[in-house]
Amino acid sequence: MMRTRPLKVALLGCGVVGSEVARIMTTHADDLAQRIGAPVELAGVAVRRPSKVREGIDPGLVTTDATALVKRGDIDVVVEVIGGIEPARTLITTAFEHGASVVSANKALLAQDGAALHGIAEQHGRDLYYEAAVAGAIPLIRPLRESLAGDKVNRVLGIVNGTTNFILDKMDSTGAGYQEALDEATALGYAEADPTADVEGYDAAAKAAILAGIAFHSRVRLDDVYREGMTEVTASDFASAKNMGCTIKLLAICERAEDGGSVTARVHPAMIPLTHPLASVRGAYNAVFVESDASGQLMFYGPGAGGAPTASAVLGDLVAVCRNRLSGATGPGESAYAALPVSPMGDVVTRYHISLDVADKPGVLAQVATVFAEHGVSIDTVRQQGKDGEASLVVVTHRASDASLSGTVEALRKLDTVRGVASIMRVEGE
Repeated sequence: MMRTRPLKVALLGCGVVGSEVARIMTTHADDLAQRIGAPVELAGVAVRRPSKVREGIDPGLVTTDATALVKRGDIDVVVEVIGGIEPARTLITTAFEHGASVVSANKALLAQDGAALHGIAEQHGRDLYYEAAVAGAIPLIRPLRESLAGDKVNRVLGIVNGTTNFILDKMDSTGAGYQEALDEATALGYAEADPTADVEGYDAAAKAAILAGIAFHSRVRLDDVYREGMTEVTASDFASAKNMGCTIKLLAICERAEDGGSVTARVHPAMIPLTHPLASVRGAYNAVFVESDASGQLMFYGPGAGGAPTASAVLGDLVAVCRNRLSGATGPGESAYAALPVSPMGDVVTRYHISLDVADKPGVLAQVATVFAEHGVSIDTVRQQGKDGEASLVVVTHRASDASLSGTVEALRKLDTVRGVASIMRVEGE
């Protein structure tokens, strides 16, 4: 039997995502009520600019006093889509203290303070759900913490930022330079006026921290994630990748160490073979590979950003939280029992593609090979091209640690025959 008294929802933020949440709540009200077992009512909308016309939203629900809204006491669920650290953190904490559960899309806050927020939610017997914080509409967090709860996840590898994937895809498919591809992404609305959070990997790093924490049942904060942006990727890097049968993607990689005693989380550009499914992810789409003991490889693919896709994830969480509210239960909270330490980037082992500018004379290759050998880095292939006294030398290694590769490069720079290190890129997905 359906309960007639509605569950009341407070919406914090009414931008691209928030307005879509409000629209779907209104247009799908009957279906949502049937799925939940009670009607849901938009009880208030906190915004910064109350004079802005918001189609489909009763102006009487709009307020600039977000704190008063979450303190009302009759609010069942607070939906936070304002982003940033403050005032979002304080508002979420206040919502828990006044009896509301929370649905959030705030990756930056969850990557930084997720453990503390989970603790406050548990203290007050409330839910904290955040499917929309990672990969937009793609169901990923719930499969990791519920569907795969009985499995052992060893690796999460994926493209979790649509802006960077659009830019790199354009560079790959058209031969465009980085700036040209970025300008097109901006014109199409895929990139913000200030794209730093995307192109420097901050957005993907926050998502990697959240995914690693859930996948490995350990606390992983944003500061634990190694981050490297993609602004230095060039057309010549793509040419080298194509020579290897690869393309280049900005990847978020979360791994359990082979001995199971630690984890790593990192974001950086990498070459991946064209045969790998992630290589075919085009445009602004996202895709994530999950590798586990029992289920093997799973791939999650779809739109990773945008108002409607992200609102879809928010509404999915809203339905789950409202169902819990009706039953008097709470869903899964933080699972950090494993408490695995996060290893530094120097311990990460992978393959490398190194492009060197060298003098075009006899003995250069032998000198370079000696340096690699002295640092314990095994060479897989070498390609050399020379003209008019200058040459390029491309070395692809077998698997080596980041620390040993860094020592190798430092030693190479000291050779008189090495004019410079043109690029260094990791090779993943093999």
